[in-house]
Amino acid sequence: MIKLTFARKVVAAAVCAVALIGPAQADDKKVYRLKLAETWPTNFGVFSAPARNMAELAEKLSNGRLKIEIDTANKHKSAMGVFDMVRAGQYDLGHSASYYWKGKDENTQFLTTRPFGMTATEQYGWFYYGGGMELMQKVYEPYNLISVPGGNTGMQMGGWFRKEINSLDDLKGLKIRIPGFAGEIFAKVGASPTNVAPGEMYTSLERGAIDAVEWVGPSMDLRLGFHKIAPFYYSGWQEPATELQFLLNKRKFEALPADLQQILLTAMRVSAYDMTIESHHLSGQNWVAMKTEFPNVQVKSFPPEVMAALRKANDELLAEVTAKNPLTKEIVDSQDAYLKQVRQWTDIADRTYLNNMAE
Repeated sequence: MIKLTFARKVVAAAVCAVALIGPAQADDKKVYRLKLAETWPTNFGVFSAPARNMAELAEKLSNGRLKIEIDTANKHKSAMGVFDMVRAGQYDLGHSASYYWKGKDENTQFLTTRPFGMTATEQYGWFYYGGGMELMQKVYEPYNLISVPGGNTGMQMGGWFRKEINSLDDLKGLKIRIPGFAGEIFAKVGASPTNVAPGEMYTSLERGAIDAVEWVGPSMDLRLGFHKIAPFYYSGWQEPATELQFLLNKRKFEALPADLQQILLTAMRVSAYDMTIESHHLSGQNWVAMKTEFPNVQVKSFPPEVMAALRKANDELLAEVTAKNPLTKEIVDSQDAYLKQVRQWTDIADRTYLNNMAE
């Protein structure tokens, strides 16, 4: 018997979820009720969509046998506690971002995105066909958790800054909200990064607790009003393919009937893809609106001196962490090898097309 990879299992489920229901399961009228905790506050734009779309699709595909109740951070009051709550079984599922858990396991941060790394399309290829899903399960297995891609923002902007960044000196001591490996890079070049919960970012910026905030891009940023306080909007380098995640309590998931497991995974994959394309759509729409409605916003790119320092810091930090942790090295090496291969096609296809279309 051929052993299916995680990706192949999900593809098979998407194609024939109904056919997977055996006679005994088809007669099973038992309703399975699951609870999901989000990192996001109520009505948090495109980030709020994946869990709700997933729950609705799972219920429909299961003929009502799967019902998922969603609690936002306003309800459970622990935006950064989703990992622990799902691990402990307080919640069966979660929707968050893997790099928030780097304090628990540094390998989790490399499963969201990497500075100077893959685009969203490239990274999805790595996850589902390049061994990424298997490596992700290797990271989460010790914690009684399963992690599944939960929607991608695509290329993120570099953040909103109160003051213009003209040199590396302007980053010294700068208090910036930025998570993951990018935060460590900023720290290495002299900034002071912090990870503020999503619902607290605007207040922290307004009160001066931070000088800059890196969030997502036009799909999410304008509605939060950062432009009212910090008018310098920098292009991105730090999160080229930010993947959110569905977290599953492994024991709870494995206790579900086989067909409901497949339906749940299928609903997650479909809703993740839907968020990815919605995010791209909204960013394009809001970018045009920003230029007309908020003409004071100054779109900038970091100076070459700053970009060179950030790249150097990135390379040095990666060398340090991969030397200390064999699993980190396995993940990073896998991503680098996949990027080396796939980027050749991205260059000849997307980059060449865009360059040829440039006016």
